[in-house]
Amino acid sequence: MRRVTVKVARFNRPLRVLMIAPTSFFADYGCHVRIYEETRALQAQGHHVTICTYHNGSDMPGLVIRRSLDVPWRKRVVVGSSRHKLYLDAVLSLEVLRTALRERPDLIHAHLHEGALIGGVLARLIRRPLVFDYQGSLTEEMLDHGFLRRNGRLQAAVRALEHCIDRLPDRIITSSDNARQRLLQRGHPPERLTTVLDAVDTDRFSPAAVTDAERQELRRLFGIPEGARVIVYLGLLAPYQGADLLLDAAHRVLTQEPDAFFLVMGFPGNERYRLLAEARGLGHRMSFPGRIPYAAAHRYLALGEVAVAPKMSLTEGNGKLYNYMAMGLPVVAFDAPANREILGDLGVYAPHGDAAAFADQILWLLRHPAQAAALGVQLRERAVTHLSWRSRVRELLEVYHAVLAGSPVVAPATGEAGAPIADHGNGRIVATAAIDEETGAAQAPAGHRRLR
Repeated sequence: MRRVTVKVARFNRPLRVLMIAPTSFFADYGCHVRIYEETRALQAQGHHVTICTYHNGSDMPGLVIRRSLDVPWRKRVVVGSSRHKLYLDAVLSLEVLRTALRERPDLIHAHLHEGALIGGVLARLIRRPLVFDYQGSLTEEMLDHGFLRRNGRLQAAVRALEHCIDRLPDRIITSSDNARQRLLQRGHPPERLTTVLDAVDTDRFSPAAVTDAERQELRRLFGIPEGARVIVYLGLLAPYQGADLLLDAAHRVLTQEPDAFFLVMGFPGNERYRLLAEARGLGHRMSFPGRIPYAAAHRYLALGEVAVAPKMSLTEGNGKLYNYMAMGLPVVAFDAPANREILGDLGVYAPHGDAAAFADQILWLLRHPAQAAALGVQLRERAVTHLSWRSRVRELLEVYHAVLAGSPVVAPATGEAGAPIADHGNGRIVATAAIDEETGAAQAPAGHRRLR
């Protein structure tokens, strides 16, 4: 019987987590949902989370949010890359420092590269570990958004900056294994990388959570004709999200299946895409209701028979897929590593960037309703079994405990054998335990030392 030694950090008091969100939190999309759900899951375990974010955005019930100083000329939500983020991040840095000095967090959890840069400086000032919630490549995001010109003069400089920022945290958590593999290819040590997938509230995002009467009322609200077969999209509306290709695919679908109806929900380009749809003669079979509150997202997704995810980025995750799955919707997506990782063999894929093939896959689902329904049931089961926030928060806490222990090895969860709980002043203890590799049983700790 061979033994290995691990370090574990366990607490008999709640952790104090300072979360840095350099965005207009909360804004009903993408990384905002991950920040929100991570925070709720940590709070449900009894931990204290304070979110530092921009001056604008929606306050969410039950969350502790500290906003930066008001910038009176900038009230609109900032989505993606923007020159305005330069001064917004500078102002946010002041609020982050003030909050850290007042609340003395146990660790810093930063989102987005701007947050990791702010957090990296703060971590060295207050001597606390930094966890970076990596959403994707900063450089690739700027290229996808058209903020940088590919192979332009600034691209190399931004990539060098990104490389430096990626070296600041004690641990990087990625929302997909695809992102982790990309970081490994860039030379990041594997012990500093952990994948913590996105997840979904499978109780709220459930077909059973919406009644037939509610569905009928919403169909009338959106002007969906009687008997129409609804294809739903919920997310940001921009070229890198595949919104232009979705219009092309919708035109092909509606030519062959006139009973189809596209409910395209999201912002900020909803008015632009509505006008484009009308110019192509699709206005009567497409609806663009704009921004949908996250709290009501499940009600609107319940109108769908098929869900679509035409996102073009190959470096970012695709969080909308989790909600689609939990709602029991068969999903058409482009064949990309992140989509494969989430949907597995249950996704219906089109070659990347091929709008005609994407449309054909939608048509296949509409023409094979029994197979489509079976896929939806299996996707729902996959979400409930593997993709709930209850399991994700345990993985996140293991990362927290590991960085606080100063160890790359993740220990068993609190309350399991070999994970003692003790308090010597600040509640942070490192214990050494012998683990039987065959049985997983932990022996009594050999000793402990206080973390400084």
